[in-house]
Amino acid sequence: MVQFNPEADDIELLHRAGDGDSAAFHALVDRHAQRLYRLAVSLIGNATDAEDVLQETFVGAFRGLRTFEARSSVKTWLTRILVLQASQWNRSRRRRVAGSMDDSIPAAAGSPEAAMDVQAALGRLSPEHREVLALREFERMSYEEIAQVLDVPRGTVESRLHRARSELREKLKDYLS
Repeated sequence: MVQFNPEADDIELLHRAGDGDSAAFHALVDRHAQRLYRLAVSLIGNATDAEDVLQETFVGAFRGLRTFEARSSVKTWLTRILVLQASQWNRSRRRRVAGSMDDSIPAAAGSPEAAMDVQAALGRLSPEHREVLALREFERMSYEEIAQVLDVPRGTVESRLHRARSELREKLKDYLS
């Protein structure tokens, strides 16, 4: 029995899409859209804007099909594009509107009030801390994968993650005691 290798399949789809096969690109979109959408919501803070960021992510991926160098997985490459798009969106939003995130970030907290407090606390983290926390805790990426996505050294990932967890713990201390 031949083992199915989804990563090799992603790379094959990427190369076919780069050669003009639109069905191959749609297959990549279908395969990764749900995971990337969840990450976009956690980085952006609301579903509507996350959809826009996700669309821009796939537009960016389509434009970059021929430049993919396979130094990372297709998953990591798409995640990096999404994180860059989300960062750009957050920067432009800060210029337009002052304030914190106040829409839905998925949370595993018990009550609706606790979920809202977790969402608000995440929204008050710096973009760098929110990114690293979302990639590690929501996407379950390794430190090495996060370093590739964010294009920073592993030590930077570790320190940002430590600071993000400490900051989040402080913001949620009433729920943790």
